[in-house]
Parts: sequence; structure tokens; C-alpha cells
Amino acid sequence: MRQTRRNLGAMLGTIPAAAMLGPAGAIAQGTAEDTLPPTLDEPGKILLTVFLRHDETKTVDQINEHLRQTGWYDKFPPPGVDVVAWFVMMGIGQVVIVRLPPDRPRDTNRVVEAAAWGGFRTQFYPTYDYRRLWVEAKHQADAKR
Repeated sequence: MRQTRRNLGAMLGTIPAAAMLGPAGAIAQGTAEDTLPPTLDEPGKILLTVFLRHDETKTVDQINEHLRQTGWYDKFPPPGVDVVAWFVMMGIGQVVIVRLPPDRPRDTNRVVEAAAWGGFRTQFYPTYDYRRLWVEAKHQADAKR
């Protein structure tokens, strides 16, 4: 497990920041305030990143059938939880970022346990949107040059 995390960290470290942000996160010339899209953070909410790692003992068709049988598509996300991003990471699985009230992580966890386990191995990480802070720090560093 520790080696997998190290490998994932090394892999993510090689991806240029602009590629992870995608077109919506592209940074143009100007002030940070002028060019930055809205943050994913929302007052009174937290972000949670869910790794859905493919069960490599199953085919994609078997995983999808499992998800249909368990009601994954109807149950996720639970009420009051918003999906703000959903990525496929080739060779790993899917990464979902959800925004939810701070008292609702258990609801999300229970849906994942009930419907995704058996098709995916899962990991959860509290998350925050660092993009605005990064752009502001870069802007300040550029201004000192």
C-alpha cells in the first residue's frame, strides 16, 4: 500500500499543473483575480476525494454489472452531496471529488461500501482547492522579479 501511494505521488508529480487543471483551469496573463475560475470550495462544505480503484480480477463488464446490481448508479452520490469532478486515471481507476456538508462523510462512505465494494477498492481523502492559493503565490513571486 505504501509503495502504491509513493508510485501514485511520483506519477502525479510528473503531470504539469496546467494539465491537471484542464482547459477550465488554464491561467492566462493578468491578475490572479481576473483569470482564475471559481474555486471548488464552498462556505460550509468540505471536499472529499474518493479513489475507486478497479478490481483487476474482474473485467470492466463484470465491474459494471456489479455496479448495476448494487444500485450504484441510483445511490451515488447520496442526497446533499455534489460531484464536482470525476476523472478516469488510466491504470488506476476513477477519482471522484465530492462537495458535502461536514456532517455527511458517513453517508458517502456507506453508499460506497454498499454499492462500490466488489467492483472497486476504495480510498477517501479530505481535500481542499489549492489552485487559488497557488496562483496567488505564483503572482506574488512573479511580482518580486
